[in-house]
Amino acid sequence: MEDITQILYNSVQAILGFGPTVMLPLVLFILALCFKIKPAKALRSSLTVGIGFVGIYAIFDILIDNVGPAAQAMVEQTNINLPVVDLGWPPLSAITWGSPIAPFVIPLTIFINIIMLAIKQTKTVDVDMWNYWHFALAGTLIYYSTGSFWLAISASAVIVVIVFKLADWAAPMGEKYFGLEGISLPTVSAVTFFPIGLIGNKIIDTIPGIRKININPANIQKRFGIFGEPMMVGTILGLLLGVIAGYGLQDILTLGISVGAVMFILPRMVRILMEGLLPISEAIKRFLNKRYPDRDDLYIGLDIAVAVGNPAIISTALLLTPIAVLLAFVLPGNTVLPLGDLANLAVMASMVVLSTKGNVFRAVLIAIPIMIGDLYIASAIAPFITGMAKDVNFNFPKGSSGLVSSFLDGGNPLRYWLLQIFNGNIIALGLIPVVGVILFWIYKITFKQTRLLEARTKQ
Repeated sequence: MEDITQILYNSVQAILGFGPTVMLPLVLFILALCFKIKPAKALRSSLTVGIGFVGIYAIFDILIDNVGPAAQAMVEQTNINLPVVDLGWPPLSAITWGSPIAPFVIPLTIFINIIMLAIKQTKTVDVDMWNYWHFALAGTLIYYSTGSFWLAISASAVIVVIVFKLADWAAPMGEKYFGLEGISLPTVSAVTFFPIGLIGNKIIDTIPGIRKININPANIQKRFGIFGEPMMVGTILGLLLGVIAGYGLQDILTLGISVGAVMFILPRMVRILMEGLLPISEAIKRFLNKRYPDRDDLYIGLDIAVAVGNPAIISTALLLTPIAVLLAFVLPGNTVLPLGDLANLAVMASMVVLSTKGNVFRAVLIAIPIMIGDLYIASAIAPFITGMAKDVNFNFPKGSSGLVSSFLDGGNPLRYWLLQIFNGNIIALGLIPVVGVILFWIYKITFKQTRLLEARTKQ
């Protein structure tokens, strides 16, 4: 077993060494050739997708590099003194890939994806291998809490199935409201919140007065003209964020213009990516439709980064940043100091925004209880993540208490629920039928709308 594990580990590390901007075009190129796309066309399309992702990640890094320090300045101004440091997702992903479970997750996910496609239980072809670490993290948590390899692998398999189903569910709305034709978004840290957003949206529908408020980029631009354009909204929100952070004038202006630039440029990077992806997606659908006439409904599964350029998502994330800091300060029992993940609130907010059809006001309201849950879960899960970090010889931040966690990925409710289920928690086990009934109810409510959106897409 140790030899096999080491071989798989070395293989995984070699693959991951390419990074997502190289690995994704390679996977798409191979996939395109498998579906009989001409090499020249396959090469051009896959390279265009890779270039699009380079642009998306570069612009998204500008957002993180500017919002991150502002968020940290807010934390410092509040004099919050909490013992658990929020690492953010990059260190957590590195820790996860170094775990004993991770090498088995890539072939496991590919196998499950193929089986689910064959038996028509998913429409998602998940080519985003880099983000398989999300599935590996669930298994790793179970491994460190139970010591069982097979329970850990089972947990990874379960979350793969759940996420593919959620990605299928959300994809038609993503096509309509985000313009992501032929794409689904099987990223655990985002798609987990799609049904929660739908439920929150239905609850708001029952509240007089509140239910009539609709703040979205289209309405803002219509009402405020040039000041409602995405780049202006981004600039204004960036300026406000700089003021709250206590910045000087120069830094306030820099932050404002940087956020405005992100709002303006990021959608254009997504369009470049779509330019390369659509020929591959359409060719795959044609190929499968010839052999399986009823399978022209497939989606290419990509990273949530392709969606976060939506102005409503960025606006929601910026508004949530100071709220997250305030919540960490006032919530009794919270031990997590939000730092690393504060600049990544757009990932969590993305599917909430989608569920509200771009209504920023509703998305912020729904996201507040989500963030409260994330903080408490991240606090509870800190010992497990700390143990994982120590096992892979992670360099802990200077001056830390030795406890680390992750505000968003560590606080993800789906992973935490699975952790409790696989550890035999009676309450968690009892919630399975309850959550199942709630999801079935909200799915039935949205089923007709989803079918209508799919039909319009095919026309």
